Amino acid sequence: MEQLNVFIEVNWVMILMWFFLLGMIINSFLKSTNDISPQQAVQLMSHETGGIIVDVREDKEFQSNHIKDSIHIPLSTLSSRVDELIKYKDRNVILGCRSGSRSGRACGILKKNGFEKVHNIRGGVLAWENDNLPMNKI
Repeated sequence: MEQLNVFIEVNWVMILMWFFLLGMIINSFLKSTNDISPQQAVQLMSHETGGIIVDVREDKEFQSNHIKDSIHIPLSTLSSRVDELIKYKDRNVILGCRSGSRSGRACGILKKNGFEKVHNIRGGVLAWENDNLPMNKI
C-alpha cells in the first residue's frame, strides 16, 4: 500500500492525464449524434426521398416559426411518441431545435430505439434561418 501512495505522489500528473484521456474516449463512444450543417440537411433530404425533419422544440417555439415541412414532437414527449416515427426507422431522420442541443439529446433517444440514420442540425433552427433556408413563420 505504501508503494502505491509513493507512486501516486510521484506520478499524479500522469494519472490525471490518463483519467482525462479515458474520459475523452468514453465520451466519444457515448456521443450519439451525427451533426450536420443546415446545407447538408437540405442535400440529404433532396438526395434521399422519405426522410424527415423533426423539430423537438416546445409548442410555443414551434408555433412562432419552424422549418418548412418539419414534424413537431417536443423533446419532453419524444420517448413516449417514438412509435409515430417507426415508419422512418430506415430513413434519414434529421432533428432540430433552437440551437442543436436538445436535438442532440433527441438523437440519442432515437438511436436507443433502433434508428440508425439519425442526424442533428448543428446550430439548430437559428443556423437554418441564418442560411436563409425555408421556414414557416406564423
